[in-house]
Parts: sequence; C-alpha cells; structure tokens
Amino acid sequence: PCKVRTSNAGHLLFVGLPEPARAQMVADQLLSASFHSGWGLRTLADDAVFFNPMSYHNGSIWPHDTALCGAGLARYGERESVVRLMSGTFESAVHFNMRLPELFCGFTRAPGEAPIAYPVACLPQAWSAGSAFMLMQACLGLEIDGWEGEIRVGRPRLPIGIDTLTLRHLGVGDRVVDLTFQRVGDRVVAFLADRHEGLVPLIVRT
Repeated sequence: PCKVRTSNAGHLLFVGLPEPARAQMVADQLLSASFHSGWGLRTLADDAVFFNPMSYHNGSIWPHDTALCGAGLARYGERESVVRLMSGTFESAVHFNMRLPELFCGFTRAPGEAPIAYPVACLPQAWSAGSAFMLMQACLGLEIDGWEGEIRVGRPRLPIGIDTLTLRHLGVGDRVVDLTFQRVGDRVVAFLADRHEGLVPLIVRT
C-alpha cells in the first residue's frame, strides 16, 4: 500500500482503472477535509509529514488536477461531489480575475478570505483554463460518441446558481446542434434546442 496519500490516485478514477469498491475508497479520501480545501483538491493530504500548502507539489491546489479527479469521481457516480468541486473552482477563479492560475496555495477555505496565490504560478495557464470545461462536462454527464454519431447524457447536474445552460453549435461528426440543460425542481433535464445541420440522437440516463 502507498503510505503517502496524494491526489494522483484520483487520476486512476478518470481512466476507470479501480473496481467500484476501491474507487469508493479513493473518492472518500479525495472528498475528505484532508484533500478538499473548499477551493479545490490538494495534491497531498494535509496530515502528511511533507505537507506544505505553499509548496509547488506537496499540498498546493492545481485546477487541472482537481478537474481530472472530478471527472474520475463523476465516472464512478459522485456527480454531486463534482458540483461542489465546480463551485469551488469557479469561486476561486473570481479571485483571480476569472483566470485560473497554474496552481495556488492549499490552505483551507475560510469565510471572507480569498485563496492564497502561489507567487510564481503562470496566470493564465492553458490546462488550468481547460479545467473549467472538464469539470462542466463532468457535472453534465456529457459524452459525445463520434463513431455512433450520438450524444449521451447521464445523471446531469447543473452548477450551483445556474438553472439553464445551452451549449451552442455542438459538433457531432458533420452535424451541428444546440444542447440545453434546464433545472426542473430537483431534476435536470436535457434536450436538443436547435438542429443547425442534421439530426443527432440524444440519449439521456437519469
């Protein structure tokens, strides 16, 4: 067994490697206060000997790492937890002028306080910018199957504070559609709002 708990295990969830029982153990760790700071996931558990929230790798928060873990959690059914991660990531971006940095410090979120910047982090940074879209896809349970030419949506959830979301000009092969997600009571429904070019099957699992 690995004696040092890191967020790397969440990447295994992203590729679907662990069996469900082991995946749940990893999910429980990632969603605990040891990893989840309120802004995102730390790279190292806060009770580790080498934990330092101001270090580059040993306890800081990398948005792309949070997104990979979030996509993995969604793969194993932890959709509500991904909504929390999405919320924390968005709220951290607000404090960085809506540009997610390469990383920031892994201090626990406190009421009224902003996330602590890592002084030499790249800002903006490409893979951090892409993290928001990966987390959004994980929340929505969205899959595009180009081979079959269909859109699949599984147990969709919308981010906190958003009741309607439309993805416009979504390409599926040579076809283009608009896909809308809408909150209805405690459910989120998905439907094709417009078909610009051709018909695309939409399969929704609730």
